Parts: sequence; structure tokens; C-alpha cells
Amino acid sequence: MPRFHCSVPLTAGASLALPPGAARHVQVLRMQPGDALTLFDGAGGEYAATVERMGRSDVAVTVGVHLPVEREAPRAVHLAVGMPANERMDWLVEKATELGVASIQPLATAHGVLRLSGERAEKKRAHWEAIAVAACEQCGRNRVPVIHPVQPFAAWVEAQAEAGAVRLILSLAEGTRGIASVQAADNAGALVLSGPEGGLSATEEQQAIARGFAPVTLGARVLRAETAALAALVSLAGL
Repeated sequence: MPRFHCSVPLTAGASLALPPGAARHVQVLRMQPGDALTLFDGAGGEYAATVERMGRSDVAVTVGVHLPVEREAPRAVHLAVGMPANERMDWLVEKATELGVASIQPLATAHGVLRLSGERAEKKRAHWEAIAVAACEQCGRNRVPVIHPVQPFAAWVEAQAEAGAVRLILSLAEGTRGIASVQAADNAGALVLSGPEGGLSATEEQQAIARGFAPVTLGARVLRAETAALAALVSLAGL
């Protein structure tokens, strides 16, 4: 059954017009009045719904019963990533969403190729949010991960509080323990810091360690930036 994210709160029994993006998708699928679909608003669970009316540019639906279905990862994992360039960040957001990431923090780092600020950064974030929504529609998640605004590395790491989730930094330094040895509490989750294509600088790595990030390794192989972040996510999420 087709699934659509609805950016307005849903209520059983309500009749409403779908947001433009979802309406266009329904029209592309050539759905007709009476056809069934599933809606979710990100607040948890999903709703059975029925197409009520197909307009030239709008679609009205009737919202049915709420189903308390959740398909989240057993443990909340948050990714803070030095943004990889070109389409690799898009790919990372999509696959991390499918794998259950709780949030993604894009970071501007010393070795990063992608440079974003101001209006361009906000447009990119909106683009990544749309990718996350589409991934949720496809994979069955009912909670869309948070895509935080782009931040400079130094400002972000200095703002990290000491308490909370287990904090890890992916590192290639000799003697670093393997990520499989990490014991993260389910209720606290984990925050993983990963660098861009060139990795984090030595200064950035030391800044993170000084703020309580524990260095861990994914093994002897050197992975691409987007692969490393996803591998850490899978290792910690308890999938």
C-alpha cells in the first residue's frame, strides 16, 4: 500500500488536503477516489486513509484509524558527519534513514570539500530532509530523523555536553579499540562523529577527544566517508 508523509498533524476521522508533495505523488500513481493509502506525520504510528477526491492540483483524503506501528532501530544512534562531497551526502542521508538513524548533524570540517553557509546551507538541509522523508515512505519508518542545520566543526564540538549518549569518534590511530567492544545503553543511545573524505584533522580529533569522544575503529580497512558512518550506525543500532 502506498505510504505518504503528511507534514500536518493527523487525526482519525479527519478530512484534509494532502501537502503538495504527497498530492503530486498520489497523482503520479494515478490513484482514484476510494483507493487506500497509509499516512504518517512523524509523531509516531501511522494512519489508514482513503482518497476522497482527486482535483487538478490537489488531493483530499479521509483519515482512518491510527495504528501504533513503530519500525525504529532498537537503539538511537545519532551521526555527526563531516559532509562528503557531491551526491555522497545525499546517499548517506538516504541509507542512514533506512537503517534507522535518529538524527544527522552535517559538519563543515577542515578537510571537507563541500562548503555551505547561509541560504545555500538551508537549501541543502531542506533537500536532505526531503530525501529522509522519501526514505521513510519507502522503508516503513514512521518517524523522520532530524537533519540539523550545517555547523562549523569547532562551534559544534564545543557545545557538546558531557552527559547523555555514548560519544564516539571514528579514528585510524594505532591502538584504537574496535567499535564492536562498545557497550551503549539502550536508553542513552550513541553519538558517532565521522570525518569527510580526507578525515578529520589532528586538531579536530583532539578537540573531540577533549570533549569526551572516545576513539574507535571499524577495522584495518580504510572505508569511504559515507561507508564508515553507515558501518558505525549498523554496528551500534542493534539491528
